Amino acid sequence: MGLFSFLTQEIAIDLGTANTIIIHNDKIVVDEPSIVAIDRKTEKLIAIGTQAKQMHGKTHENIKTIRPLRDGVIADFNASELMIRGMIKMISPKSRLFSPSLKMVVCIPSGSTEVEIRAVRDSSEHAGAREVYLIFEPMAAAIGIGIDVEAPEGNMVVDIGGGTTEIAVIALGGIVCNKSLRIAGDDFTDDIQEYMRHQHNVKIGERTAEEIKIHVGAALPDIEDAPSDYTVKGPHQMTALPIEIPVSHQEIAHCLDKSITKIEAAILQVLEETPPELYADIYEKGIYLAGGGALLRGLDKRLSDKHNIPVHVAEDPLHAVARGTGIALKNVDKFQFLMK
Repeated sequence: MGLFSFLTQEIAIDLGTANTIIIHNDKIVVDEPSIVAIDRKTEKLIAIGTQAKQMHGKTHENIKTIRPLRDGVIADFNASELMIRGMIKMISPKSRLFSPSLKMVVCIPSGSTEVEIRAVRDSSEHAGAREVYLIFEPMAAAIGIGIDVEAPEGNMVVDIGGGTTEIAVIALGGIVCNKSLRIAGDDFTDDIQEYMRHQHNVKIGERTAEEIKIHVGAALPDIEDAPSDYTVKGPHQMTALPIEIPVSHQEIAHCLDKSITKIEAAILQVLEETPPELYADIYEKGIYLAGGGALLRGLDKRLSDKHNIPVHVAEDPLHAVARGTGIALKNVDKFQFLMK
């Protein structure tokens, strides 16, 4: 520790479409939904994270809720800056005589364009960061899962987040081939909303669709320990009268089928591009699943049956990317070559 180390605050940020996680001193200090509530008249921040999510879909004309990230990239520059700044304040809310300079490692989708990378860098700098390092999500996920990314062996990581699904083959500390697919948790939520509208004639919001996904979400109709049906309450589309509909995991498996098929096709595409020696390693070791989408019941079995390769779900898939970003922050010098 240097003499002036207390003047620098080191943080790792997993800036996700659905959730933003901040790691400081090897601990998860912030784990909040990526959403802000703003006053339309003054453009001032009203709420952030969980508080703002509770307002989502329930606001009046003076308040707007914004999800600053779409498909894993910044869609609203101003809102993302307010969100990053607000979440950093959550780490040390006590007022200080001076605010320390920030050193940040932020993870980004592997398919990010130069413009999207610049947007993340600018947002971080505007939020007070002196040094900003960017690391690709599949690489961070691999480090977080505990894979030795520098070994001369092939490892395949599939990170299904809120906005993107990141598929990458990693060897010798680099990404050999990858695909960033803009089909992930948010699309599953949209599929559920559409299914409920077409199949049951009931209108539901984003939050209710998310609840359905968590309670009865499944990738296969036949799964062990099947969850009990989830009751959905909402207005009938034709009559506007309230109705209650029980939803089963079989229905959700059916309605998510199309999106999951696209993820399967993308995995196959990356496997096709993989050099044969690395393919052999993956066939032996299996595919690693991370991200919130990895929690979908039966997804590992479905992918394993489809590709004839074992599939392992990371120990704590929701925080694998954040953990990897935290490890990269601690070893910035060692992982310098992985960062942008």
